[in-house]
Amino acid sequence: MMRRMSAAAVAALMVLVAGPGLAQSRSAAAAPETPAPVEYELRFDNAVHHEARITVTHRGLEPGPVRFQMSRSSPGRYAIHEFAKNVYSVAAADSAGRPLTVRRTDPYGWTVEGHDGVVTVSYTLYADRGDGTYAQIDATHAHLNMPAVLMWASGHDDRPARLRFHRLTPDWRIATQLAPTQDPEVFTAPNLQYLMDSPVEISAHVVREWQVDDAGTPRTIRIALHHAGTDAEADEFAARARRVIDAQIAVFGDVPDFDHGTYTFLADYLPHISGDGMEHRNSTVISTTRGLAEADYGQIGTLSHEFFHAWNVERIRPAELEPFDYSRANATPSLWLAEGFTNYYGPLTIRRAGLSDVDRFLAEMGGQLNFVLNSPARAYGSPQEMSLRAPFVDAAASIDPTNPNIFVSYYTYGAALGLTLDLTLRQKFPGVTLDDYMRQLWRVHGLTETPYTPDDLRAALAAVTGDEAFAADVFARSINDSQLPEFGPLLAQAGLVLKPARPDRAWAGPVRLEASDQTARLATATQPGTPLYEGGADRGDEIVSLGAVQIDSQADWDRALDSARPGDEMVLRFIQRGREVTTRIRMAADPAMTLARVEADGGEVTPDQLAFRNAWLGEEVAAAGN
Repeated sequence: MMRRMSAAAVAALMVLVAGPGLAQSRSAAAAPETPAPVEYELRFDNAVHHEARITVTHRGLEPGPVRFQMSRSSPGRYAIHEFAKNVYSVAAADSAGRPLTVRRTDPYGWTVEGHDGVVTVSYTLYADRGDGTYAQIDATHAHLNMPAVLMWASGHDDRPARLRFHRLTPDWRIATQLAPTQDPEVFTAPNLQYLMDSPVEISAHVVREWQVDDAGTPRTIRIALHHAGTDAEADEFAARARRVIDAQIAVFGDVPDFDHGTYTFLADYLPHISGDGMEHRNSTVISTTRGLAEADYGQIGTLSHEFFHAWNVERIRPAELEPFDYSRANATPSLWLAEGFTNYYGPLTIRRAGLSDVDRFLAEMGGQLNFVLNSPARAYGSPQEMSLRAPFVDAAASIDPTNPNIFVSYYTYGAALGLTLDLTLRQKFPGVTLDDYMRQLWRVHGLTETPYTPDDLRAALAAVTGDEAFAADVFARSINDSQLPEFGPLLAQAGLVLKPARPDRAWAGPVRLEASDQTARLATATQPGTPLYEGGADRGDEIVSLGAVQIDSQADWDRALDSARPGDEMVLRFIQRGREVTTRIRMAADPAMTLARVEADGGEVTPDQLAFRNAWLGEEVAAAGN
């Protein structure tokens, strides 16, 4: 994604926005000659069948073949996505409209030869998945993620672009981070990187906007909301968003210098959309099938996560993602911070904004801690290793099954690390918090837009604590390795306790059964170290009985466990690929953990613990909704 505009790019953008009058007023010596902009036109005449007809025109081309291609990856995604599969009916013409030969040179591109310096390529796009990665075109809207939509010419990345969107109906409005012009259907971008990072929502959406103060400079926050709800619901959602955004600005003490002064949420809440959240430099896509009131405004969770990315990822940015390569998967070992710390701050800033209470925050963070602590994947790799597995798991599709025991999401792993580091800093370095660490990263890497390396992240921790040995130890143990600290003393500072949720319940491992025709099969692989795994059972096995209980359903399995205690031996019968197995397994205690306030667990919270908790999570008051 484009992070900083060069002087030439800014000049090109000003010419595109202002039109030819300004361009003609400049002397030839005032700026280097800008290449002719790439011109796109997008029409949606067959929207009811999810098709767009798109043309892209390049002028001033040097003689020789020109390769046009579709992207294979998208900003904010770390896996391969084959967008070319939905492009067809490709044709090309020269400046006089004469047809040119188009050769399909590979699955992702088309080569055009014999042009006269001008090539116009036309193609049809099929699009019917409305989320942050793909595109959806229908009679209600055109929801466009640019890598899934726009063909581009290799070797011309620095050219500015000018796009005209032909609205299907007059009530459709256009929302995007692209630069507007005097024509409401025309927008511009300074280069390919910025263009591909700029999603578009064209629909009869409503807009709510307000300004935030950036040291005396107003920045506009805008929500383009495409939904079937009421204006009152839109107002309530915007009010909640405003509180969360204020809480996040307080974390960094600064507002990003949004290009064109505006940040835009492209929000789609409709039954035919797909749930997602996808960050971009000055905008984000947030979508779900549920309406605002129906979800009790739970969409604020995705909004909180994605807006935090305006600092963390979009400007505090891993070096491995700069520049973004649209022809391959883009990976970094630092997603534990880029996504994971964002996953920590999402619910934390909702709590600080007063939109949830302490117990709700603890339930969410406790769930993430429980997942990480009980995941067998920590034995197979560190947070950096999990980050580098992103191309295999980030909505990537494959036919062969993957061992689920070797991966724990960098979202949850990183959130647990964020919580751990925040509490450790508050314990060891009075007056220092994770907020200070994020501000340090913002000053050094965000404001300057200097991409960071893993060593830079360690150096920032050393700088904010003044303790090189501490920073080195944290990274050696918990980032490069998979060790976690003892949570008890860290949580006790805030009067919190992490304890087994069901210590007396028998447990054979996490089990989900798929039942049909009076048979029940394990739907997922068993986990190393669990009774089921040690007994040889695995995914796809038909569970016949456990103890004296015949197993035909999930309810049967749960009933069998209810009759046992941790430490009991039970006979397990199952059928594995045609052979019947009978074995004895010893029940373990359920390892699930819960995070709670000590007073909710029958204890007493001290004034010091309560002061610590309030300084961390915000004063405990009645939550406003959610």
